[in-house]
Amino acid sequence: MKNNTITVFPVLITSFILALIGWAGLYILMETSQPYLGARWLWFFLFTLATTGTALPIVYFLNKRFPSKPGISTPSLIRQALWVAVFFDLLAWLQLGRILNPLLALVLAVGLIIIENLIRLVERTRWQPVDEDNE
Repeated sequence: MKNNTITVFPVLITSFILALIGWAGLYILMETSQPYLGARWLWFFLFTLATTGTALPIVYFLNKRFPSKPGISTPSLIRQALWVAVFFDLLAWLQLGRILNPLLALVLAVGLIIIENLIRLVERTRWQPVDEDNE
């Protein structure tokens, strides 16, 4: 029988590497650069790495706490953590233009949750149960 469960150790290692690169890079960037265009784009890239690494254990815990059928795969776990990072990137981008408000943040969050649920729905329709007789 094939075991598709994700263990916590690789998740924590990946999370630590992403968060370390992201947060350390943000610190170095903020201390050593001027706010020009290249540095701004680098800030968003590093912020994406940092928030993805920070959100990965939380997303893993939520998927363990509230399991689904079929279970979550590694690409889906990383994609969900990346959605969290995209959400915070959008909030930071909108705050730069001073157009962010709580209602807009809520609409963005609901929209991203709907998109992820639709992607998971497609994954569930493609899922095939493991036939134990053929293994």
